[in-house]
Amino acid sequence: MTGTPGTSPEESRPEEKLAMTSYTPPVGQEQPRRSRPLWLRSLITTACIVAALFVIELIDAATRYDLDQNGIEPRQVDGLDGILWAPMLHADWEHLLANLMPGAVLCFLVLMTRRFLVVTGIIWVISGVGVWLFAAPYSVTVGASGIIFGWLTFLIVRGLFNRDLWQILGGVVLFLIYGSILWGVLPTNPIVSWQAHLFGAIAGVLAAWFLASRDRKQKQPTATPGVAS
Repeated sequence: MTGTPGTSPEESRPEEKLAMTSYTPPVGQEQPRRSRPLWLRSLITTACIVAALFVIELIDAATRYDLDQNGIEPRQVDGLDGILWAPMLHADWEHLLANLMPGAVLCFLVLMTRRFLVVTGIIWVISGVGVWLFAAPYSVTVGASGIIFGWLTFLIVRGLFNRDLWQILGGVVLFLIYGSILWGVLPTNPIVSWQAHLFGAIAGVLAAWFLASRDRKQKQPTATPGVAS
């Protein structure tokens, strides 16, 4: 053992004490990764959805819009599967671009609520079924506008169901910006599917109510059975 009398080996080698503060993880051990912020993940997801719609429209145009025949055919059993495909198809580029302008913004905002899959699923099904039941016979309905109307009404009313002041204020702002498009729930244009708009809007309200009710039930404390003495 070396060192100055009256001192420990550790005290005689300060450089070793400093070296002990560093750490090299074993080979193969992964370092924890910092997750991306919610806004960035929402932005990336929105961009991917927009890109996918452009690719689908490119394929549709290349096939002389044959893909549009996979839309919703009212009250036809063969047209039921159109409920799955219709929101991803558009009649032409003008139709797609008209939907993307508000759609991308609303998609991003719904993603920020962390409820995107549930909300979109509810709207997708209800708006599609509404079109299948009530649209004009011998028609084929395509387009994402039913989803967009549902996203809008969900964002407008969710604060009322959640009793959240900031969400209510956000809903008011959205209504002032996009509220005029809600006139689309009325049958004013024969080539526009007001049924998709109407049932999409209804579905957005139902989604907001359902999620708020579920959240309140989950927050309610459960009584623990007492132990007899």
